[in-house]
Amino acid sequence: MSDEIGFFDVVARSASLTEVGRELGVSVSSVSKRLARLEKRLGVRLVQRSTRRLTLTAEGERYAAGAATITAQLAELEESITGNYSELRGPIRVHSSVGLGRAHIGPLLAEFVDRNPLVQVDVELSAKPVVVAGAPVDIAIKVGTLRDSRLAAKTLHPNRRVVCASPEYLRNNGTPRTFKDLEQHNCIVLRQDEGDFALWRFGREGDETSVRVSGSLISNDGDVTTQWCVDGHGLLMRSMWHVAPLIEQGLLTHVFPDVDTPSADIHAVYSATPDPTRRVRAAVAYLRDGLAARLR
Repeated sequence: MSDEIGFFDVVARSASLTEVGRELGVSVSSVSKRLARLEKRLGVRLVQRSTRRLTLTAEGERYAAGAATITAQLAELEESITGNYSELRGPIRVHSSVGLGRAHIGPLLAEFVDRNPLVQVDVELSAKPVVVAGAPVDIAIKVGTLRDSRLAAKTLHPNRRVVCASPEYLRNNGTPRTFKDLEQHNCIVLRQDEGDFALWRFGREGDETSVRVSGSLISNDGDVTTQWCVDGHGLLMRSMWHVAPLIEQGLLTHVFPDVDTPSADIHAVYSATPDPTRRVRAAVAYLRDGLAARLR
């Protein structure tokens, strides 16, 4: 039974049967037969196969989440029994947004692996948010309000979103003094997650003012929208983790500096049960300390 769980954990993390065979050191036909036997025993289809990639079914996603948890727990149990508990080891799967992942999460996790060479980190960067519950992910890095009560979270770093513009744009178009002035400005819209991305929020939780903005430039990529802003194409509401260095360098100006905005803290999110493994807890702590040093 444990062999099947470990086998499917590899399948769930792989893009193709060829990749599974390469990791396990067996032929593709052996992988295919073993997967078929597992599906026959369970009486459900776990994976949709194509010539190029594997796609988990709904049942496969549930089985993968359980397999990942059991595999991690077994590895930690064996570490404690064999006396290797002093060294972190095993895989950690991390999901992050593209911009934050490239700028900070990826580099920090590379440092973490340098310090813990028996750990293998698999980082997926995507503009689409991951559903942690039921997904083969150990840690998801999320920015902003958390709404899923099934999940546990650790705050990695405080953050908020602010409105900014380039000095050139403000010289050419004037500086907005009130929220109503935003109607007269080209507002660059960052399309993220599933929320109303054209609704900019000001104030603190429980006492918020929402302003609907519009403009000629929209993108789902934070780097693209930030560069548009630096180049003088309009106003942008963006996380301080991204724009604070640009404001310090004088490339951007903080608009409405005396107005509060709701918190959009950076969190590490994972399934509430069972408890995360020691290596996951260590990685989260390293990210927290690393972001504190980088984003002072």
